[in-house]
Amino acid sequence: MRTKLSQFKYELPEELIAQHPTPNRDESRLMVVHRDTGKIEHRMFKDILEYFDDGDAMIFNNTKVFPARMYGKKEKTGARIEVFLLRQLNEEQRLWDVLVDPARKIRVGNKLYFTDPDGNDLLVAEVVDNTTSRGRTIRFLFEGTTQEFLDILQILGKTPLPKYLNRDAEPEDRERYQTLYASEVGAVAAPTAGLHFSHELLKRFEIKGVNSAELTLHVGLGTFRSIDVEDLSKHKMDAEYFKVPASAVEVVNKAKVAGKRVCAVGTTSMRSIETAVSADDLLKPAEGWTNLFIYPPYEFSIADCMITNLHLPKSSLLIMVSAFGGEALIREAYEQAVKEKYRFFSYGDAMLIL
Repeated sequence: MRTKLSQFKYELPEELIAQHPTPNRDESRLMVVHRDTGKIEHRMFKDILEYFDDGDAMIFNNTKVFPARMYGKKEKTGARIEVFLLRQLNEEQRLWDVLVDPARKIRVGNKLYFTDPDGNDLLVAEVVDNTTSRGRTIRFLFEGTTQEFLDILQILGKTPLPKYLNRDAEPEDRERYQTLYASEVGAVAAPTAGLHFSHELLKRFEIKGVNSAELTLHVGLGTFRSIDVEDLSKHKMDAEYFKVPASAVEVVNKAKVAGKRVCAVGTTSMRSIETAVSADDLLKPAEGWTNLFIYPPYEFSIADCMITNLHLPKSSLLIMVSAFGGEALIREAYEQAVKEKYRFFSYGDAMLIL
């Protein structure tokens, strides 16, 4: 029996898509879904501590979002062009994969000028290749150090809020669309399950003896790309860079061997650990690119619980969560979430699946 995309459709009222974060990170709502009994609880995120004990392990994705959305002016015409940085191809040559909008105006050889609020040209880029209808490869004509280049991106770039938020990035987004433990620069979207953790909550986990394991997966736009095939076995995920260090492996495997709870914080952490499974179903160090697409039926090897946000219909994220929680139970949970007016997606509420 093939798994079909239409199995993951549900009606989501647009007003339930959260446009702004809650005033405090850990004061979003939390739906707790028990796979063994089918019970569904409605709590606050700060209550999550009650479900974990000494020796359990939490797996966090420490990727850091960079201000990937920029606006440049095309030489001669001065047309305003949005340039969305996807990933750096070559650090020395400052080559980047980008998306441009409107794409019809941008051809190979064109130059784009990026100015600060005072009108000073801080960067110039040249288009060197077409990659897709909206995709281009550009070269920044910049001879300073990498750190100087990143500093300029901080001035010119805007927080890459997802398009469905229908608003421009505001000053608070630079801090709130970022986890508190973000350290490895490279994501164009936040690993949103981690946005709910406050400094106080992280400290309380530490005091309770719950151990933290950090890995890195640089979230790309492919995570949000719509799936356009009905037969999910034919869908191809975009590859994303990930790294599972030995330090994370040690924490996770110690908890697994001791029979303690292992929790993946977010779908990105789950993809990373499922890409790095050893022959004896433990976690192993790994680094590279993963295009793993998890859909039902799927046998998970490492985590026995996960924290995740509430995802859009027919998204790869919802499909993974359904594979982990069970299709029928997750469908029921989402029906309750809509009925109870939970807040959905990046700035929305959370779900703990046990």
